[in-house]
Amino acid sequence: MSMVIIATIPVMTAILPNVLTLEETAAYLRLSPEVVAQEAIAGNIPGQQVNNTWRFLKTAIDDWLQNRDQRAVLLRQAGVFANDKTLVELQAQIDRDRQTSPISLDD
Repeated sequence: MSMVIIATIPVMTAILPNVLTLEETAAYLRLSPEVVAQEAIAGNIPGQQVNNTWRFLKTAIDDWLQNRDQRAVLLRQAGVFANDKTLVELQAQIDRDRQTSPISLDD
């Protein structure tokens, strides 16, 4: 008769806050805090460094996990500006400041 040993993996059952610390984000992603910090510094994981500590929006982490195509994430987030009447003037001012030609928002 052979014996089968089944390893159990602890599952996070606590409800996470909207803003996560580095350690909470690492636990949520099942990565080490060092890896999360390195990826955040490189701009690969969305986060903000505040007074030498990292903070991560859980919704931004969820978006990042669901859709690694950053352009698509940015375009979806930019959708909140779709009806903003000042957007055309803002874009024109940016173009003037950068001395670039206007771009199409339909790209």
